[in-house]
Amino acid sequence: MTNQTALIVDDEPDIRDLLEITLARMGITIYTAPDLTTARALLEQHKPQLCLTDMNLPDGNGIELVHWIQQNAPCTPVAVITAYGSMDTAIESLKAGAFDFVSKPLELPRLRELVNSALKLSKPDIQKSADTDEPGLLLGESPELRKLRNQTRKLARSQAPVFISGESGSGKELVARMIHLQGPRAEGPFVAVNCGAIPSELMESEFFGHKKGSFTGAVENKDGLFRSADGGTLFLDEVADLPLAMQVKLLRAIQEKAVRPVGDTKELPVDIRVLSATHKNLPELVQEGSFRQDLFYRINVIELAVPPLRERAGDIPVLADHILRRIAQEYECDPARLTAAAIERLQGYDFPGNVRELENILERAFTLCDEDLIDAADLHLGGGTVPVGSVHPALDQSDTQPAAVPEGEIDLEGYLESIERQAIEKALEATRWNKTAAAKRLGISFRALRYRLKKLGME
Repeated sequence: MTNQTALIVDDEPDIRDLLEITLARMGITIYTAPDLTTARALLEQHKPQLCLTDMNLPDGNGIELVHWIQQNAPCTPVAVITAYGSMDTAIESLKAGAFDFVSKPLELPRLRELVNSALKLSKPDIQKSADTDEPGLLLGESPELRKLRNQTRKLARSQAPVFISGESGSGKELVARMIHLQGPRAEGPFVAVNCGAIPSELMESEFFGHKKGSFTGAVENKDGLFRSADGGTLFLDEVADLPLAMQVKLLRAIQEKAVRPVGDTKELPVDIRVLSATHKNLPELVQEGSFRQDLFYRINVIELAVPPLRERAGDIPVLADHILRRIAQEYECDPARLTAAAIERLQGYDFPGNVRELENILERAFTLCDEDLIDAADLHLGGGTVPVGSVHPALDQSDTQPAAVPEGEIDLEGYLESIERQAIEKALEATRWNKTAAAKRLGISFRALRYRLKKLGME
């Protein structure tokens, strides 16, 4: 005998019967109520694992029941049945705390998907994670981080679209990943896409897929990002960079829960949760007319703000320790430690690039510090950079002949890497491939040389 239970609230007997038959075939024990009063009594008595409620009821509406459940039975996910095309009502129910919504006329496959997702929330591991402050990917003990973790756990229990705002490098994708991992879609795919990195002419094909032969270069069928994320979460990073023409198609795909691949004549259903983010001011872009207001309201059902690193300086020591251990593991070295002066220097820094900048600073300091201790001076914050064209005193002039700068446009990163590669090769050849001696000749630590060899693929 199964212990899965659900409450159906609807004043239409035919709808109640349809839902009861559908859920009973899924092995679920059903309770039914024709109004709010009966529903509240059944919720208190039986504590069902799912509630399905119609919007219009004789003594109130579904939103009122959502609010009541949030206060009195927060572990029971509730889905609202809305009239066809009532997107405003659906969004209102999600903002009130509904797990999801389903529109009339009821599509049974969509209903079954919703029910299965909701019942996953009652699993012991999901319930356990809701009662603990497990850091997961969001490290830190500051009040700001604890609040953020609490918000991600709460939002993980919903299917509402979440808009994650925050400065560049603050960890918006980590927040999206935690929402995914703590929710009923955790076993499904998490597909992250940088909307600003896709050429506009390929955007429709990348998002929705294409049929073989639908355009030049389409040599085989392609699923696209929406269908790749089916059963899971699609994270749209830098969503503000989408061109207006694509915004229209994205809005339709999200509302209809279906996509039409390029070159296909029919729409294909997709079951995804959409999370989005940008470091730009989206309401401002809506006012300017460069971002559609209807899409903004659709993806911004709930907004979650990620605090910048400078507002949670107390988290820097634990973050730094985690980053340094990861770097050491990646480059197969002993982990370095920060001195008290280095920690103090980091906590007093503004971090315009947030956590991503902290990672870059520590990776650079890790390769340049002496032994396994990083001091404040090793961080090179606020000056202390090596002037262009200067030569490390440990290098012979024969090793540092100026390289000719190529004419025209150059790939600066690749150009600098080629110079670094040549200098390392010369030092290794001059020392008969003795890495310790080569590191000394180059004026860097043995660990820094190992890091560079691995980074440049020269091992």
